[in-house]
Amino acid sequence: MLRRLMFAVLLSSPAIAFAQTTPAANAEAAQPPQRIRSVTLAPGQDCPKGTADEIVVCSTNDQPYRIPKPLRDTGPVPAQNQSWVNRAQTVDQVGRVAGGLPNTCSVIGSAAATGCVAQMNERWAAERRASSSETQVPR
Repeated sequence: MLRRLMFAVLLSSPAIAFAQTTPAANAEAAQPPQRIRSVTLAPGQDCPKGTADEIVVCSTNDQPYRIPKPLRDTGPVPAQNQSWVNRAQTVDQVGRVAGGLPNTCSVIGSAAATGCVAQMNERWAAERRASSSETQVPR
């Protein structure tokens, strides 16, 4: 019995050795790419071809968003569609203004006027952003 077992082990050892060397040879042939290149294309341009050790990922600037233009809603989000965090923050801000707390730009309370300057600065910055975006040339 022991002789048969030893004979079977000796016969199967070359097959086991061959099975261990085959995946290593395949792993050397399937190396990951050495370079990944991201290319932004203008409308009408073709994506360049990559070499054997390079992957080329192409995208266009005309549609940077996943949602199509007709389906995008840029208006304010209705209260029923907002998260509870935003709703609570709105309630908190309304309560601050009504109570005349500091930085609220209210006529009530001694420190409430400090918020008027902050609101003027925010409006000025928003106007500057709007005017600079209008003067930029689209690509």
